[in-house]
Amino acid sequence: QGQLVESGGGLVQPGGSLRLSCVASGSTSRIVTMAWYRQAPGNERELVAGITIGGNTNYADSVQGRFAISRDNAKNTVYLQMNSLKPEDTGVYYCRFTGWGRPPPDYWGQGTQVTVSS
Repeated sequence: QGQLVESGGGLVQPGGSLRLSCVASGSTSRIVTMAWYRQAPGNERELVAGITIGGNTNYADSVQGRFAISRDNAKNTVYLQMNSLKPEDTGVYYCRFTGWGRPPPDYWGQGTQVTVSS
C-alpha cells in the first residue's frame, strides 16, 4: 500500500502563486499517472491536472495556461505550480496516484487547503 502526503497549501491573494507538492511512500513501483484534484465547498471533486510517467500532461480548461504539473519519478513526487490564482481556485487540493496491476494502485492524499482571497 502507498501513502501520499501533500504540502504547500495556504492563503494567497488573487494574482499570487503557490506550489503544491505530493510525495509517495510505500508501494510505488506500479505508479503510472499522478494527478491533482480539487474540491470546493458544495462542489464535486474535479480533476485539475494530470501527468503520465512519460511526461504527457492534461489540464482542466479553467487552469490551462496558469497551472503547471510536473513530476520527479526518482523522488516519487508530483508538483503543481499555480500562478495567477483566482478566488475560484479556492478549495482542498488532493493528489492521486494510479497505475497498473491486480488490483491497480489508486492512492489519494489527505488534501491541502488552498484559499485565494484578498
